[in-house]
Amino acid sequence: MCFTRKTSCVRRRFREFVWLRQRLQSNAVLIQLPELPSKTPFFNMNNPQHVDHRRQGLQEFLEKILQNALLLSDSRLHLFLQTQLSPEDIEACVSGQTKYSVADAILKFASLHRRFPIEDGERKKGKIDADSDSESSSLGLGHSSDDSISHGCKASPASEES
Repeated sequence: MCFTRKTSCVRRRFREFVWLRQRLQSNAVLIQLPELPSKTPFFNMNNPQHVDHRRQGLQEFLEKILQNALLLSDSRLHLFLQTQLSPEDIEACVSGQTKYSVADAILKFASLHRRFPIEDGERKKGKIDADSDSESSSLGLGHSSDDSISHGCKASPASEES
């Protein structure tokens, strides 16, 4: 599976990164996965230094994960990065217990969270460009916003995602 969007932006809780790392490790037993940033017992969301340190650690974790071709073949990783599905819904999707496929889930999330409206020509053709430059952002699990820049979502080059 390859990334279907040039950019995507989802918000995840730390415990969801823990879940992702556990799932990736169970599927790639012989690979030494990078560590997540340490879980601080007195983590303070109101302390910008705490938040930035954790964000940087999670970003480094993802960058290292995305360098491994075997890990890139895991559908859970794609759903984690390109949809706002919960870990339970991701598991259901990859095990075929949903009415939609992994690709359907990613495309549906992307089309629901487009930053720019669909042009009339695209709508008439039924075409939604899976390679457009749109970004998506979610303020909380299941709640979306189109203001991705103000919430830390950055466009990343397609070359980093393939």
